[in-house]
Amino acid sequence: MKFRFWGVRGSIPAPGPHTARYGGNTTCIEVRTDADTLIILDGGTGIFPLAQSLLRQLPVSAHIFITHSHWDHIQGLPFFTPLFIPGNGVRLYGAADPVTGEGVEQVMAVQLQYSFFPVREAEMKADISYQALTMSESVEVEDAMVTPTLLNHPVINLGYRVACNGKSLFFTGDHEPHYNIYEESDAEYAEYQASIDERRKALDDAMRGVDALIVDCSYTKEEYPAKKGWGHGHFDSAIAMALRVGTKRLYCTHHEPTRSDDDLDKIFADVMARHAGQLGGLQVCLAREGLEVEL
Repeated sequence: MKFRFWGVRGSIPAPGPHTARYGGNTTCIEVRTDADTLIILDGGTGIFPLAQSLLRQLPVSAHIFITHSHWDHIQGLPFFTPLFIPGNGVRLYGAADPVTGEGVEQVMAVQLQYSFFPVREAEMKADISYQALTMSESVEVEDAMVTPTLLNHPVINLGYRVACNGKSLFFTGDHEPHYNIYEESDAEYAEYQASIDERRKALDDAMRGVDALIVDCSYTKEEYPAKKGWGHGHFDSAIAMALRVGTKRLYCTHHEPTRSDDDLDKIFADVMARHAGQLGGLQVCLAREGLEVEL
Protein backbone atom coordinates (compact mmCIF):
# COMPACT_ATOMS: atom_id res chain seq x y z
CA MET A 1 0.00 0.00 0.00
CA LYS A 2 1.16 3.53 -0.72
CA PHE A 3 -0.17 7.07 -0.45
CA ARG A 4 0.57 10.44 -2.02
CA PHE A 5 -0.20 13.98 -0.90
CA TRP A 6 -1.96 16.20 -3.45
CA GLY A 7 -3.00 18.97 -1.06
CA VAL A 8 -1.55 19.85 2.35
CA ARG A 9 -2.82 23.37 3.18
CA GLY A 10 -5.67 24.13 5.55
CA SER A 11 -8.59 26.56 5.47
CA ILE A 12 -7.99 28.14 2.06
CA PRO A 13 -5.71 27.51 -0.94
CA ALA A 14 -2.46 29.45 -0.70
CA PRO A 15 -0.76 29.36 -4.13
CA GLY A 16 2.29 31.42 -4.92
CA PRO A 17 6.08 31.47 -4.87
CA HIS A 18 6.28 31.39 -1.06
CA THR A 19 4.34 28.10 -0.82
CA ALA A 20 5.61 26.34 -3.95
CA ARG A 21 7.90 23.94 -2.09
CA TYR A 22 5.26 22.37 0.17
CA GLY A 23 2.28 23.30 -2.01
CA GLY A 24 -0.71 25.59 -1.83
CA ASN A 25 -3.63 23.20 -2.46
CA THR A 26 -6.03 22.15 0.29
CA THR A 27 -6.41 18.65 1.63
CA CYS A 28 -6.36 15.60 -0.63
CA ILE A 29 -4.52 12.29 -0.24
CA GLU A 30 -4.39 9.47 -2.79
CA VAL A 31 -4.14 5.94 -1.39
CA ARG A 32 -3.33 2.94 -3.58
CA THR A 33 -3.76 -0.57 -2.22
CA ASP A 34 -1.69 -3.58 -3.24
CA ALA A 35 -4.32 -4.38 -5.89
CA ASP A 36 -4.25 -0.74 -7.08
CA THR A 37 -7.64 0.13 -5.60
CA LEU A 38 -7.96 3.93 -5.58
CA ILE A 39 -9.02 5.48 -2.27
CA ILE A 40 -9.06 9.27 -1.99
CA LEU A 41 -9.12 10.99 1.39
CA ASP A 42 -10.87 14.37 1.14
CA GLY A 43 -11.67 16.48 -1.89
CA GLY A 44 -9.93 19.81 -1.35
CA THR A 45 -8.36 21.66 -4.28
CA GLY A 46 -5.62 19.03 -4.42
CA ILE A 47 -8.12 16.63 -5.97
CA PHE A 48 -7.97 18.62 -9.24
CA PRO A 49 -4.30 17.84 -10.09
CA LEU A 50 -4.97 14.27 -8.94
CA ALA A 51 -7.86 14.12 -11.41
CA GLN A 52 -5.64 15.30 -14.24
CA SER A 53 -3.15 12.53 -13.50
CA LEU A 54 -5.95 9.93 -13.60
CA LEU A 55 -6.96 10.85 -17.15
CA ARG A 56 -4.00 8.81 -18.41
CA GLN A 57 -5.51 5.60 -17.00
CA LEU A 58 -9.19 5.54 -17.92
CA PRO A 59 -11.63 4.19 -16.91
CA VAL A 60 -11.36 5.43 -13.33
CA SER A 61 -12.90 3.67 -10.35
CA ALA A 62 -12.52 5.90 -7.27
CA HIS A 63 -13.63 5.67 -3.65
CA ILE A 64 -13.65 9.15 -2.06
CA PHE A 65 -13.87 9.39 1.74
CA ILE A 66 -14.81 12.84 3.04
CA THR A 67 -13.73 13.67 6.61
CA HIS A 68 -16.14 16.60 6.95
CA SER A 69 -17.98 19.26 5.00
CA HIS A 70 -15.84 22.36 5.52
CA TRP A 71 -14.90 24.01 2.22
CA ASP A 72 -11.18 23.26 2.28
CA HIS A 73 -11.96 19.52 2.32
CA ILE A 74 -14.63 19.45 -0.40
CA GLN A 75 -14.18 22.43 -2.71
CA GLY A 76 -12.34 20.46 -5.38
CA LEU A 77 -15.05 17.79 -5.80
CA PRO A 78 -16.98 19.50 -8.64
CA PHE A 79 -13.67 19.75 -10.53
CA PHE A 80 -12.87 16.04 -10.22
CA THR A 81 -12.71 15.45 -13.96
CA PRO A 82 -13.55 11.70 -13.92
CA LEU A 83 -17.08 12.69 -12.84
CA PHE A 84 -17.73 14.01 -16.35
CA ILE A 85 -16.56 10.94 -18.29
CA PRO A 86 -18.82 7.98 -19.17
CA GLY A 87 -17.54 4.61 -17.97
CA ASN A 88 -16.00 5.94 -14.75
CA GLY A 89 -17.32 5.00 -11.34
CA VAL A 90 -17.07 7.32 -8.31
CA ARG A 91 -18.40 6.44 -4.86
CA LEU A 92 -18.44 9.07 -2.09
CA TYR A 93 -18.42 8.11 1.59
CA GLY A 94 -19.02 10.30 4.63
CA ALA A 95 -21.04 10.98 7.75
CA ALA A 96 -24.75 11.68 7.86
CA ASP A 97 -25.77 14.97 9.47
CA PRO A 98 -27.15 14.06 12.94
CA VAL A 99 -29.64 16.96 12.82
CA THR A 100 -31.02 16.76 9.26
CA GLY A 101 -30.23 13.11 8.58
CA GLU A 102 -28.81 14.09 5.19
CA GLY A 103 -25.86 12.03 4.00
CA VAL A 104 -22.71 12.77 2.05
CA GLU A 105 -24.76 13.36 -1.11
CA GLN A 106 -25.66 16.75 0.37
CA VAL A 107 -21.99 17.76 0.08
CA MET A 108 -22.30 17.50 -3.68
CA ALA A 109 -25.86 18.80 -3.93
CA VAL A 110 -25.05 22.11 -2.22
CA GLN A 111 -21.97 22.78 -4.34
CA LEU A 112 -23.77 21.93 -7.57
CA GLN A 113 -26.53 24.48 -7.13
CA TYR A 114 -26.59 26.86 -10.10
CA SER A 115 -25.75 29.73 -7.73
CA PHE A 116 -22.31 28.19 -7.22
CA PHE A 117 -21.57 25.90 -10.19
CA PRO A 118 -22.80 25.74 -13.80
CA VAL A 119 -23.14 21.95 -14.11
CA ARG A 120 -25.71 19.81 -12.33
CA GLU A 121 -24.99 16.28 -11.16
CA ALA A 122 -27.51 14.94 -13.69
CA GLU A 123 -25.22 16.25 -16.44
CA MET A 124 -22.18 14.39 -15.11
CA LYS A 125 -21.63 11.18 -17.07
CA ALA A 126 -19.85 8.95 -14.55
CA ASP A 127 -21.66 6.41 -12.38
CA ILE A 128 -21.89 8.36 -9.07
CA SER A 129 -23.04 6.77 -5.82
CA TYR A 130 -23.00 7.58 -2.11
CA GLN A 131 -22.62 5.71 1.16
CA ALA A 132 -23.32 7.07 4.65
CA LEU A 133 -20.93 5.66 7.23
CA THR A 134 -21.63 4.32 10.71
CA MET A 135 -19.13 5.31 13.38
CA SER A 136 -16.40 2.69 13.99
CA GLU A 137 -18.01 0.29 11.49
CA SER A 138 -15.47 -0.87 8.89
CA VAL A 139 -16.23 -0.70 5.19
CA GLU A 140 -14.73 -3.19 2.76
CA VAL A 141 -13.32 -1.39 -0.27
CA GLU A 142 -12.11 -4.12 -2.61
CA ASP A 143 -8.86 -5.34 -0.99
CA ALA A 144 -8.85 -2.69 1.79
CA MET A 145 -10.77 -2.04 4.99
CA VAL A 146 -11.62 1.55 5.91
CA THR A 147 -12.76 2.33 9.45
CA PRO A 148 -14.22 5.73 10.40
CA THR A 149 -13.69 7.26 13.84
CA LEU A 150 -15.18 10.43 15.31
CA LEU A 151 -12.65 13.18 16.00
CA ASN A 152 -12.90 16.57 17.70
CA HIS A 153 -14.00 19.41 15.41
CA PRO A 154 -16.86 21.95 15.34
CA VAL A 155 -18.73 19.77 12.82
CA ILE A 156 -18.87 15.97 12.52
CA ASN A 157 -15.36 14.98 11.39
CA LEU A 158 -14.39 11.39 10.64
CA GLY A 159 -10.83 10.18 10.80
CA TYR A 160 -10.09 7.14 8.64
CA ARG A 161 -7.96 4.08 9.23
CA VAL A 162 -7.12 2.37 5.94
CA ALA A 163 -5.73 -1.16 6.17
CA CYS A 164 -4.54 -3.58 3.50
CA ASN A 165 -2.56 -6.81 3.83
CA GLY A 166 -1.12 -5.99 7.24
CA LYS A 167 -0.26 -2.36 6.48
CA SER A 168 -2.25 0.63 7.70
CA LEU A 169 -2.50 4.40 7.89
CA PHE A 170 -4.73 6.79 9.81
CA PHE A 171 -5.76 10.26 8.62
CA THR A 172 -7.35 12.64 11.11
CA GLY A 173 -8.84 15.23 8.79
CA ASP A 174 -9.21 18.19 11.19
CA HIS A 175 -8.73 17.42 14.87
CA GLU A 176 -8.25 19.38 18.08
CA PRO A 177 -6.98 17.61 21.20
CA HIS A 178 -9.81 17.11 23.67
CA TYR A 179 -9.70 19.56 26.58
CA ASN A 180 -11.76 20.18 29.68
CA ILE A 181 -14.04 23.21 29.40
CA TYR A 182 -14.37 23.44 33.21
CA GLU A 183 -11.99 24.67 35.88
CA GLU A 184 -10.67 22.05 38.31
CA SER A 185 -12.64 23.73 41.09
CA ASP A 186 -15.94 23.30 39.19
CA ALA A 187 -18.27 20.49 40.24
CA GLU A 188 -18.56 19.35 36.60
CA TYR A 189 -14.80 19.01 36.06
CA ALA A 190 -14.31 15.38 37.11
CA GLU A 191 -17.26 14.00 35.14
CA TYR A 192 -16.27 15.92 32.02
CA GLN A 193 -12.64 14.80 32.38
CA ALA A 194 -13.75 11.17 32.57
CA SER A 195 -15.64 11.67 29.30
CA ILE A 196 -12.55 13.21 27.69
CA ASP A 197 -10.34 10.35 28.87
CA GLU A 198 -12.81 7.85 27.41
CA ARG A 199 -12.94 9.63 24.04
CA ARG A 200 -9.17 9.96 23.85
CA LYS A 201 -8.70 6.27 24.64
CA ALA A 202 -11.19 5.31 21.89
CA LEU A 203 -9.32 7.49 19.41
CA ASP A 204 -5.92 6.16 20.48
CA ASP A 205 -7.22 2.61 20.08
CA ALA A 206 -8.42 3.42 16.55
CA MET A 207 -4.96 4.68 15.63
CA ARG A 208 -2.88 2.19 17.56
CA GLY A 209 -0.04 0.52 15.69
CA VAL A 210 -0.59 2.12 12.30
CA ASP A 211 2.40 2.35 10.00
CA ALA A 212 1.68 6.00 9.20
CA LEU A 213 -0.27 8.69 11.03
CA ILE A 214 -1.32 11.82 9.10
CA VAL A 215 -2.36 14.60 11.47
CA ASP A 216 -3.74 18.15 11.44
CA CYS A 217 -0.84 20.32 12.73
CA SER A 218 -2.17 23.78 11.94
CA TYR A 219 -0.56 25.63 14.84
CA THR A 220 2.45 25.81 17.09
CA LYS A 221 1.93 25.22 20.80
CA GLU A 222 2.49 28.93 21.35
CA GLU A 223 -0.23 29.87 18.84
CA TYR A 224 -2.74 27.31 20.05
CA PRO A 225 -4.16 29.07 23.16
CA ALA A 226 -5.49 31.92 20.99
CA LYS A 227 -7.09 29.36 18.61
CA LYS A 228 -8.58 27.06 21.23
CA GLY A 229 -11.97 25.75 20.20
CA TRP A 230 -11.36 26.29 16.47
CA GLY A 231 -10.97 22.55 15.93
CA HIS A 232 -7.30 22.21 14.99
CA GLY A 233 -4.21 20.71 16.55
CA HIS A 234 -0.58 21.68 16.90
CA PHE A 235 2.76 19.97 16.33
CA ASP A 236 3.38 19.05 19.97
CA SER A 237 -0.05 17.45 20.43
CA ALA A 238 0.45 15.43 17.22
CA ILE A 239 3.82 14.12 18.38
CA ALA A 240 2.39 13.20 21.78
CA MET A 241 -0.44 11.32 20.08
CA ALA A 242 1.94 9.50 17.72
CA LEU A 243 4.08 8.37 20.64
CA ARG A 244 1.03 7.16 22.58
CA VAL A 245 -0.30 5.01 19.74
CA GLY A 246 3.05 3.58 18.65
CA THR A 247 3.05 4.60 15.01
CA LYS A 248 6.25 4.40 12.98
CA ARG A 249 5.83 7.63 10.98
CA LEU A 250 4.04 10.91 11.61
CA TYR A 251 3.17 13.25 8.72
CA CYS A 252 2.24 16.79 9.76
CA THR A 253 -0.28 18.41 7.43
CA HIS A 254 -3.07 21.04 7.15
CA HIS A 255 -0.41 23.76 7.05
CA GLU A 256 -1.59 27.21 8.12
CA PRO A 257 -2.24 29.16 4.87
CA THR A 258 -0.45 32.32 6.01
CA ARG A 259 2.82 30.42 6.52
CA SER A 260 5.48 30.46 3.84
CA ASP A 261 7.60 27.40 3.18
CA ASP A 262 10.49 29.08 5.00
CA ASP A 263 8.23 29.72 8.00
CA LEU A 264 7.24 26.05 8.03
CA ASP A 265 10.86 24.94 7.90
CA LYS A 266 11.79 27.17 10.83
CA ILE A 267 8.83 26.11 12.96
CA PHE A 268 9.44 22.44 12.22
CA ALA A 269 13.15 22.75 13.07
CA ASP A 270 12.21 24.30 16.42
CA VAL A 271 9.71 21.51 17.13
CA MET A 272 12.22 18.79 16.30
CA ALA A 273 14.93 20.42 18.40
CA ARG A 274 12.55 20.60 21.36
CA HIS A 275 11.76 16.88 21.02
CA ALA A 276 15.32 15.73 20.40
CA GLY A 277 15.98 12.49 22.24
CA GLN A 278 12.27 11.90 22.99
CA LEU A 279 11.08 10.31 19.74
CA GLY A 280 12.61 6.86 19.94
CA GLY A 281 12.06 5.28 16.52
CA LEU A 282 9.32 7.71 15.46
CA GLN A 283 9.97 9.49 12.16
CA VAL A 284 8.34 12.92 11.86
CA CYS A 285 8.11 14.95 8.66
CA LEU A 286 6.19 17.77 7.02
CA ALA A 287 3.72 16.68 4.36
CA ARG A 288 4.24 18.27 0.94
CA GLU A 289 2.50 17.99 -2.39
CA GLY A 290 3.97 15.17 -4.44
CA LEU A 291 5.38 13.27 -1.47
CA GLU A 292 4.69 9.56 -2.03
CA VAL A 293 5.11 7.01 0.75
CA GLU A 294 5.18 3.24 0.34
CA LEU A 295 4.29 1.22 3.43
